[in-house]
Amino acid sequence: MSADLSELYQQVILDHNKRPRNRGTLPKANRVAHGDNPSCGDQCSVYLRLDGDRIADISFDGSGCAISQASASLMTTQLKGKTAGEAEQLFKQFHDIVTSGQAPEEISDLAAFAGVHAFPARIKCATLGWHAALNALHGDPAEATTESHND
Repeated sequence: MSADLSELYQQVILDHNKRPRNRGTLPKANRVAHGDNPSCGDQCSVYLRLDGDRIADISFDGSGCAISQASASLMTTQLKGKTAGEAEQLFKQFHDIVTSGQAPEEISDLAAFAGVHAFPARIKCATLGWHAALNALHGDPAEATTESHND
């Protein structure tokens, strides 16, 4: 990854951490899921308002490291308006990015997290909000935990 792209990606993460998008509870949410990363203490709750199969609105709340908070913020901007199938595809793409370090040819803000692969413990931080969002999307009442996934 070139230095320019690396710097740009760091700016995306810093920006989403300092000025998180869609942070807070969603009063009209019809699905909610909570996530926990016991290895570092990150917590994330995801609130969805589904309209049929489409995510009409999404927000998150929680606490944790810059990676977990920036990832949850970026996730909300990426998932809003998507169908369940599209959301699952985006999670797969994001998971591939953070576990392989390979950014997709089509540059997107998700690629900002490619550097996480070099720090395996941080992969759980980056994916926590996504796991909670998938639980909410599927109506799974179980708490999403990074310990139950192969991240």
